[in-house]
Amino acid sequence: MPDLSDDALSQAIAAAAHDAPYPDGRPGRFLTLDAVAALARECGLSPRRVEIAALERGVCPLRYARNLRAFTMAEQARLLASCAAMVGLGGLGGGLLENLVRTGVGTVRAADGDIFEESNLNRQLLSDRAALGVPKASAALARAAAVNPSVDFSAQAGFLDRAGMDALLEGADVAVDALGGLVDRPALAAAARQRGIPLVTGAVAGYTVIVATVPPGASSPVELLAGGGGTAAEEVLGCPSPAVMAAAALMAAEVVRLLAGRAPALAGKALVADLEAMRFDTVTF
Repeated sequence: MPDLSDDALSQAIAAAAHDAPYPDGRPGRFLTLDAVAALARECGLSPRRVEIAALERGVCPLRYARNLRAFTMAEQARLLASCAAMVGLGGLGGGLLENLVRTGVGTVRAADGDIFEESNLNRQLLSDRAALGVPKASAALARAAAVNPSVDFSAQAGFLDRAGMDALLEGADVAVDALGGLVDRPALAAAARQRGIPLVTGAVAGYTVIVATVPPGASSPVELLAGGGGTAAEEVLGCPSPAVMAAAALMAAEVVRLLAGRAPALAGKALVADLEAMRFDTVTF
């Protein structure tokens, strides 16, 4: 790796950047995908590190131009430097992964031991006919690399026990519960509590969506439901695609808020959405 000074890195970024307006007309300086890749090779850095360095110097990677002004450059750099750990790469997990890698969450770790089957095709973003029989972790790796190769994404093709969840969450800034059913959720909530990190959780039952944020040390809503026992409502009421995609989007919005350094909107609360009636309520637990 080249011994690159801050001044040399700044000069390299400045030379590679080009002037152009933001979508709202403001003047800006940008790095294209090709420029990021070239700088990474030239400077001996990962593309993610190049993007962080550029943002710190007031140059926006062009792929994130429409994230600003929703985020400041400092917040976008913080997202790229952050880590989310997610269990589940099915309906919720596929939608979450899509949102997180497009937004520029720099490190995403995930785990799922399942493979795609035909009953997943109604709602799971990572599934298609070619993916039937393919491990969900493998499909997720391919999708993340295709969408944003700057993101450091890793996926375990296995079902995690409590020890595995503890390991997955090590060093993460937020835990994400993209599991189905109720059986494994309490273990993930306990692992997040032990790590002292917030947990974003969500569930779908028919056209009803529930999304919540569990602050460090607090109890998850799942743990209030008979300790995670009983039959999951999704198995009784189904899980149509609009509800699954909505839940994933709402969860991703909360994950990104946390990783950008903002206060969670749902700390100690749950957002309950009835998409059939288009009614949204927030309850405190």
